[in-house]
Amino acid sequence: MGRSEVLGVTVTCYDRRDLGLLLLRLGTGGVLAAHGAQKLLGWFGGAGLEGTGRFMESVGYRPGRASAMAAGLAEAGGGLLLALGLATPAAGAAAAGAMAGAAALHAPNGFFAQEGGYEYAASLGLTAAGLSVAGPGRLSLDHALGHAVDRGWMVPAAFATTAAATAAVLGARVRHLRRQKEGLQEPLFEE
Repeated sequence: MGRSEVLGVTVTCYDRRDLGLLLLRLGTGGVLAAHGAQKLLGWFGGAGLEGTGRFMESVGYRPGRASAMAAGLAEAGGGLLLALGLATPAAGAAAAGAMAGAAALHAPNGFFAQEGGYEYAASLGLTAAGLSVAGPGRLSLDHALGHAVDRGWMVPAAFATTAAATAAVLGARVRHLRRQKEGLQEPLFEE
């Protein structure tokens, strides 16, 4: 941070990196928070916990309501914390994990969002992960609080925890869908 003295007053100057990180945090965090509020509260045309829970159940995330709650909290909470620049390693990792779940859901449709693909989820997840690694910049609550919840060791810890939880959830979904598909197949030979 550049400091200079102008007429006996210390002036703090923020650089382009700080402003860029602020814009990325506000934009990505705001979108994620709104997306999570759709799931949790039914705001912005969302289905709320009940509707989202039914949807989650229908696409293999079980139990549906708990899955909706977890995804909504990771998106809304992670997004809000990213926007504020608070607990940035955990916030970015949580949001990235939620977006990995969304990307897995959309992956069968290809990459582009226009075709129902995972482009949007991947973009949000990668941006959240990048912010988690890069840090929030000086225009953040983490910086104002002396980085008490933004330590270097927290980045790998947050990603390891999120990766383990995401792998468990995605693995359970794949197993459920596989069992469901096997149950719907007709037998080769009739008895």
